[in-house]
Amino acid sequence: MTATDHAAHGDHHEDHHALPLWMLVGTWGALMGLTLLTVFSAQFDLGAFDLPIAMGIATIKAMLVLLIFMHLGFDKGFHSLLIFGSLLFVFLFISFTLMDRGQYQGDITVKDSEKLLSD
Repeated sequence: MTATDHAAHGDHHEDHHALPLWMLVGTWGALMGLTLLTVFSAQFDLGAFDLPIAMGIATIKAMLVLLIFMHLGFDKGFHSLLIFGSLLFVFLFISFTLMDRGQYQGDITVKDSEKLLSD
């Protein structure tokens, strides 16, 4: 393979997107605001809504990072499909784990109570 073959074959750097500074700073500001919202919401006992709220905020933050900083919003659709498909499977695995956790919560609570009484 000669140098000219390589140059003609692999010029795949033509579709880079230089994002404007205002978009990057705005995204950073949104991420910081969502982080503060996470910290603020952790101050309250929201019961069964604690985990869904925290995961919802984390999902929004992850989407911002994926779309803006990782340029998936400007990339080919196939790459987005791979990433979001992977995230869907992670979500399903965590969901099934949390559903199973509910069946053993009573045993965990009893063990924790016994440990506190023995200390």
